[in-house]
Amino acid sequence: MNENLGNKDVFGLVGYPLSHSFSIDYFNQKFLSEDIDAVYLNFEIEDIGDLMEVIAQYPNLKGFNVTAPYKVQIIPYLTDLHKSASEVGAVNVVKVEHTAKGEDVRLVGYNTDTLGFRRSVRPLVRKGMSAMVLGTGGAARAVVKALEQLDVECVLVSRHKSASVITYEEITKTMVHKNKLIVNATPLGKYPLVNEVPPFPFRFLTAEHICYDLIYNPEETLFMKRAIEHGADVKNGLEMLLLQAFASYSIWTTGEMK
Repeated sequence: MNENLGNKDVFGLVGYPLSHSFSIDYFNQKFLSEDIDAVYLNFEIEDIGDLMEVIAQYPNLKGFNVTAPYKVQIIPYLTDLHKSASEVGAVNVVKVEHTAKGEDVRLVGYNTDTLGFRRSVRPLVRKGMSAMVLGTGGAARAVVKALEQLDVECVLVSRHKSASVITYEEITKTMVHKNKLIVNATPLGKYPLVNEVPPFPFRFLTAEHICYDLIYNPEETLFMKRAIEHGADVKNGLEMLLLQAFASYSIWTTGEMK
């Protein structure tokens, strides 16, 4: 995993698997075009317990993004949580702070998914709109928080029922007609498993619905295709990814989430 990087600042992405990732190309192109002496790497680890080994191998590591399945699992490994992460209970950005002697590091977790989703979905939100969020993982938590900030009530859906979550089998036509924004916050349909889709009753969708898939690779997911077939408008997660990437770099370089 370690490479001869000289004195370059190192950033990266922690997750598994990472073959679908857009971030490595985006950031390395940014560094090249802006003449920034830095590199962005994929840290594909099969167990979050391997995180500290990665950090030890890269003394110039300044920060990294976190993706599935570690947005929640990473929290016990962090020194501190920014309010953006503690409010959601999930982390997708970590700022690595080195001590003066370089012997210890502080890992501060942030969440820019909420900011990215909120800014990207705001133009689509109508007064009085309510939403149905598919999934209950770290990404779903950020979506729910963003919708709360936009005064959009949410129904959470998962394969497993709990006090605040319904199952796909419990979704009724009335529920779908009430909730005009449907958000896929599951990994189903993400490359390379492009033929997967949440078991949502697409037949209840209408032209008044907006179906937002957080996935950006492929550009048009099976979830989006099924929604289009039933007249709904669709949006993928690329804009959200770019917005949270802007905020990530600001955190790493200025300590502020812009």
